[in-house]
Amino acid sequence: MRAAVLRGGTVEVRDIEDPVPGPGQLLVRSLACGVCASDLHFMDHPEAGADDDSGMSTYDQDVDIVMGHEYCAEVVDYGPDTERRIPVGTRVSSLPVLTTPAGRRIIGQNPESPGAFGEYFLVTEAITRVVDSDLPSEIVCVADAISVGWSTASRARVTPKETPLVIGCGAIGLSVIARLRSLGVGPIVAVDFVASRRATALAMGADVVVDPAAVSPYRAWHDVARAHAHGPDGSVKDTTAPHGQPDGVVFECVGVPGVLDSIIKGCARGTRIFSVGGPPEGDHLHTLTAKRKGLNIQFGGGPSMAHWDEAFQAVCSGGLDVAPMLGGAGTVGLDGVPAALDAVRDGNGPARIVVVPGEL
Repeated sequence: MRAAVLRGGTVEVRDIEDPVPGPGQLLVRSLACGVCASDLHFMDHPEAGADDDSGMSTYDQDVDIVMGHEYCAEVVDYGPDTERRIPVGTRVSSLPVLTTPAGRRIIGQNPESPGAFGEYFLVTEAITRVVDSDLPSEIVCVADAISVGWSTASRARVTPKETPLVIGCGAIGLSVIARLRSLGVGPIVAVDFVASRRATALAMGADVVVDPAAVSPYRAWHDVARAHAHGPDGSVKDTTAPHGQPDGVVFECVGVPGVLDSIIKGCARGTRIFSVGGPPEGDHLHTLTAKRKGLNIQFGGGPSMAHWDEAFQAVCSGGLDVAPMLGGAGTVGLDGVPAALDAVRDGNGPARIVVVPGEL
């Protein structure tokens, strides 16, 4: 099969062996796959894979790895010990985790679990979901990205007293915004340097967008929160918050060193922080400042199966419109994967570029 292959820090398109499904696995044909920032984190920081003693994400620079974990695919064949409940030719997607005899592997981040930047790859039958929708595969494949922010926003349990601040309007920040909006939370303040991403944030449900190069996001957030806590006549609506100011919750969705620390230094006392970005090279945090302010910091982790299913259903049903995240960028074939990765690295393009392996 043809695949965009990562080896030694470089991606090139060439022919490799077709994967063979093992016990409990399905062989699927890739129809569409989003290019994720975590693909870049994986290929640019092999030391992060070396530090993962779980074996789920392993980057061996001397071995071929096919990335791509946000996919819509078509069932082609079955491995041994499968129920064969999903007919050949059915469109499917799944949480990108492959169960192997050696343990669980992240699809697209391990030599044993090639991803959807190739013509064919493997999925775990037990967690594979049928695409019950007429939406294009390029839309369906965005569901996995949605699931990350969906899960984070769901776990945050934002109360009516809190004003959420979302820092970073890439795919994960946008999915946090979309989930908060679906929960009826607001007003939602979103922050990004890139004007097109701020516009996308508004399309996905943000109420106020902030350019941090022009305005302090914490000052803007404070002003919105204060207006939210007070009635039109200036009376305090939330009498339980100290000094009439509600507690806030911040979602860090950038993944660049220094951002989480800037939140620690810039936010108010008692703020809850959900860090989803997680720079692979690590970060330095002023923990004493966090302690003095009584901050509650929770680090991400992947979505639960239940949250993945909810996000997948929201996208497939059309209940959540993810078209703004694609930004009219179109799609690329396998030969376009190296350039697409560079475009994502630049950070000024659409939140998602989608690879269609069958496209020339």
